[in-house]
Amino acid sequence: MTGSKSRGGERGGIGALLAGLRILFNNPVSRLLLRIATSEVKCGYSGRSVKAPIIYHALSMYAGENPSCSLAVRFTSIIIDNIISLGVKLLKGREEEVREALKDPALRRGVALVLKGLGLYGVTVPQKLPAPFLIVWNFTNMCNLRCLHCYQRADKPLPNELSLEEKINVVDQLDEAGVAAIALSGGEPTIHPHFYRILYEIASRGMYAAVATNGWVFADIEKFEKAKKLGLRYVEVSIDSANPRRHDWFRGVPGSWERAVKALENAVKLGLNHAMAVTITKVNIHEVEEILDLAESIGVKRVVFFNFVPTGRGKENVWLDLDPFEREEFLRTIYKEMCKRKIEIVSTAPQYGRVALQLSSGGSVAPTHFYVGGDPIVKAVAEFVGGCGAGRIYAGIQPDGTLIPCVFMPIPIGNLRKESFWKLWTSSPLLNSLRDRGKLKGYCRNCIYRNICGGCRARAYGYFGDPLAPDPGCIYNARYWKTIVEESIDNKEISKSRKILVTRASKHK
Repeated sequence: MTGSKSRGGERGGIGALLAGLRILFNNPVSRLLLRIATSEVKCGYSGRSVKAPIIYHALSMYAGENPSCSLAVRFTSIIIDNIISLGVKLLKGREEEVREALKDPALRRGVALVLKGLGLYGVTVPQKLPAPFLIVWNFTNMCNLRCLHCYQRADKPLPNELSLEEKINVVDQLDEAGVAAIALSGGEPTIHPHFYRILYEIASRGMYAAVATNGWVFADIEKFEKAKKLGLRYVEVSIDSANPRRHDWFRGVPGSWERAVKALENAVKLGLNHAMAVTITKVNIHEVEEILDLAESIGVKRVVFFNFVPTGRGKENVWLDLDPFEREEFLRTIYKEMCKRKIEIVSTAPQYGRVALQLSSGGSVAPTHFYVGGDPIVKAVAEFVGGCGAGRIYAGIQPDGTLIPCVFMPIPIGNLRKESFWKLWTSSPLLNSLRDRGKLKGYCRNCIYRNICGGCRARAYGYFGDPLAPDPGCIYNARYWKTIVEESIDNKEISKSRKILVTRASKHK
């Protein structure tokens, strides 16, 4: 997505599309049309039958495809397509860019979710959706590394992990719900014998297939190429230091830095969409520039800085976490670095949206994981994305099929072996609470930035056992952080372990 304007005053197509849809479908008549268009019907695409909402087929026709559909479906689609065209033109978007983008089935699924959400719920801030854009699936608990901050305590596979048949059933459920993208995580998904098969199953259904990996397997370009041929479209490779020895110490296995770098080099060579993923902690907070230099030297175009969350093995190493003022300075630093460098720099810390808005005097905003840009449309998209998306536009699945709001927030919602994804997603009291920013507690509830931030719900849960509690990682909630530090009964042990580990880390400079 881009928020920049062209010389002729036109804006990036997808940003204009999303903003335009919220304007034109915010009335009873157009919403009624959308509700009708959420009905699922079968249409023929190049000899194969695709069952999807009428909205999806309408987007296909808008993109220039000619599916075989009934006259009623085609008529409804023409009306929807004319409204979409009007919305893009209204905000001076590049319609040809929108049509080209919507040729991608995964993007069509995402826009169809937006339209379906507008039909069912109207315009909400942040926007409510009938299914998540993204599922991060902790594919397995097996892992070949032993990272200090691992949210899964990954090691050996769990005895009750999903069978291959059950995994395919999960893919089917997510497909039927209209999920746009699935990211396989872990543990380490690439070492599991089912990885390539499930990757194919995801991609063959038109969903966006992604993987989060330590890079060990993809250092072998033949294995990387195999994944790409099966439909892999995005890879995130974890690197936690520009210093090989420090990274290997943090990840627990010698040689892991070298293989992670090689995996990123292979992604660049293969032309696959990719990112360097960095968990920012007290260990690497002082080497942000060096990490970005490393990314640029490899040819990486995107760096994602992950928030540390005290869960899993991270709960045993809470000393790694930044205090609110360190995080604030860090977010300011990466925003300034992005303004200077020809590289996309984002953070999973939802406060990044607020920081970008403040530093630019309202000129730009960061919809968290997404693009940081200066076009007014981007602010509308930021409010649509809404910062923390746990349980709203995003969810996680555990290796045994348990649905959770976020991979960093392991609160069981239900199990996909026993209940359908659709039922769990739509009826869970916790997920519905996470979708209502009015239910947040502390300063997060009243903050003027809550609709582009909302605080990290996983950090709130990690520190307070309550996903609606304040996020103690924000400077506006500094008093909660102070309380955590002062009242922690394990404070002396944490301090002691921190000194020991920092000393060990310094030996790996």
